[in-house]
Amino acid sequence: MEKIMKLPEVKEKSFPALEKKLGIKFKNQEFLIQAFVHRSYLNEHHDFPLNHNERLEFLGDAVVELVVTEFLFNEYGNPEGELTNWRAALVNAKMLASVAYEIGMEPYLFLSYGESKDAGTKARDYIMANVFEAITGAIYIDQGYVTCKQFISRWVLTKLPYVLENGLYMDAKSRFQESAQELIGTTPTYRVLSEEGPDHAKNFKIGVYIGKDLIATGEGSSKQEAQTEAAEAGLKVKSWKGPKISIIKREEGDPLQ
Repeated sequence: MEKIMKLPEVKEKSFPALEKKLGIKFKNQEFLIQAFVHRSYLNEHHDFPLNHNERLEFLGDAVVELVVTEFLFNEYGNPEGELTNWRAALVNAKMLASVAYEIGMEPYLFLSYGESKDAGTKARDYIMANVFEAITGAIYIDQGYVTCKQFISRWVLTKLPYVLENGLYMDAKSRFQESAQELIGTTPTYRVLSEEGPDHAKNFKIGVYIGKDLIATGEGSSKQEAQTEAAEAGLKVKSWKGPKISIIKREEGDPLQ
C-alpha cells in the first residue's frame, strides 16, 4: 500500500484531504483510490497497480439502495409505489452525480486523456454518479455498514426534503402535466418548433403550450429529451413544484403495513 501512496499521480491528488472532507479515515487506502480509477485510465497506464472501480460500483449501488430503502421504510407510512418513486429520486444518476460534485470528488478521478477533457458533459456526470457508488462500496468494505449508513445519511438522505418539496420524485413532464391539470384544469401539449442536423445527429427544439400560449422551449438530441427540457423550463416559468402529496410519518409502534 505504501508504494501506491508514493506514486506521483496518487500523491498529487492528496487523498488525505478527501478523507478529511468525508470524515472517514480508511484502514486500507487502496480501496479509496480504486474507487476513482476509471476503466479508460488503465488503457493508457498498464502498469498502474490497481484495477478499475466497476466492482466497487456494483457493490456500492446495492448498499446505497438498501440504506435509502431502510430509511424510507422506517420513517414513512406512505404506499409502496410512492416510496419507490422517492427512492428513485434519491439514488438516480443525476442526484448521485450532484452529490459527488458537492463533495468535491472530480479532481480525484483517474481518467484517460480523452475522458479528462469531457468535464461538464453528461458523460462526466455519469462517471461521477458511478464514482459515488464506488466510494460507497469502498467504505462498506473498509469500514462496514454502520459507517456507510452514516455517509449516505449525511450526503443523500438529507436531500429528501428538497426532493419532496420540489416534486422531484416525478419526471418533469408528469410534474408539469399534473400541475397544469390541478391548478388550471388544462393538459399541456408539445410541438416541434425546429429540427436540424443529419439523422445521426439531430437537434430538436420543442415548445410546451398551455392552450395557445407558448410557455417554454427545450432542446435535445431526441424529441423526448427536448420535451423534458421544455417541461423543466415550464415548471420554472410557472413556479410550479408538482402536485401536492400527503407525507405520512411513522411513529414508534405504528404497524409496518
